Amino acid sequence: MPLANSLRLLSPLSFGSLQKLLHIAQLNKPRLSLFTSTSVTDCGDSSYALVLCGKSSAEIEIAKSLKHNNNTLKFPDNNANVSITLHSEKIDKPVNEETFDIGLFMNSLSTNQFGRLFIWSHRLTSTHDIVSLNFSQLPIGSVCLADVQFKGRGRSKNVWESPKGCLMFSFTIQVEDGRTVPFLQYVVSLAVTEAIKDVCHKNGLPNLNVKIKWPNDLYLNGLKVGGILCTSTYKSKKFNVSAGIGLNIDNENPTTCLNSALRESSSGRWPKSNSVGSSNPVDGFQPLEELYYEAWLHSGQRVIVEEKNGDQVVENVVTIQGLSSSGFLSAVGDYSEATVSSNI
Repeated sequence: MPLANSLRLLSPLSFGSLQKLLHIAQLNKPRLSLFTSTSVTDCGDSSYALVLCGKSSAEIEIAKSLKHNNNTLKFPDNNANVSITLHSEKIDKPVNEETFDIGLFMNSLSTNQFGRLFIWSHRLTSTHDIVSLNFSQLPIGSVCLADVQFKGRGRSKNVWESPKGCLMFSFTIQVEDGRTVPFLQYVVSLAVTEAIKDVCHKNGLPNLNVKIKWPNDLYLNGLKVGGILCTSTYKSKKFNVSAGIGLNIDNENPTTCLNSALRESSSGRWPKSNSVGSSNPVDGFQPLEELYYEAWLHSGQRVIVEEKNGDQVVENVVTIQGLSSSGFLSAVGDYSEATVSSNI
């Protein structure tokens, strides 16, 4: 099954959508830049300046409603100073900065749900906060993207500071079958790795062999280059999932980034592209399993599993086999099979 026809599995995320987020640039060297020169207002920690954009008249009306009903959107700080502007309006931008090109992204978008309501901010605590706190107010597939995050969310309540040069966005998904929820982060991870691979291939650039470190990290040349976070709540017999992606595009520190790898391996040109793959729903994770295992780091890997036995901790060496039917990590030891939870 062609990848471009399968990556809407379980969600409104489309393969072509991620290609768009990696294509937004006209470049003169091999870079995965997502920015255009413009100006923005830098807000303090207790201020939020959002720009709303809609693809069609329906999403534009939602954006207008969210702006005019200024108390509709929720934020981590209830006392925050909030400024909401429509992308179609003239925006006062006194401070010169590089920002995401909203207009180019929206003009290139050809999806049914993903990104059709787009929220952008130069600086946010976390894009995940915006979509998770306002899930009921946003259409499914809404995307929130920030140029800079200073309280980005990770697993186990980790907090990340994300500087300029990162691609950071979150979006909403809704599913009814709870058995599919653990697999969402795997589909999103795979979509990112395959979108990067496709962009490189179509533009004659060296393949950036980004790998998946279970359950939700992305690695390049042995260093972390990105991560995925999926959180969910259950309401009205449906699972409301907020999915977040962070990817180092042009910030070499503290680990590595995609542009750095391209500079080291190529002197080609990264052209502008407006191609988008089609995407149709498929059932279950099985059609993507083989592709997922090709992208992850763990097939046949030997690891130590700690097991509590009373007051003692017993260490068992096991060999990773793959994913269980529930989405957990499946491994086999000398005497038994182990299943490791991903703590989603």
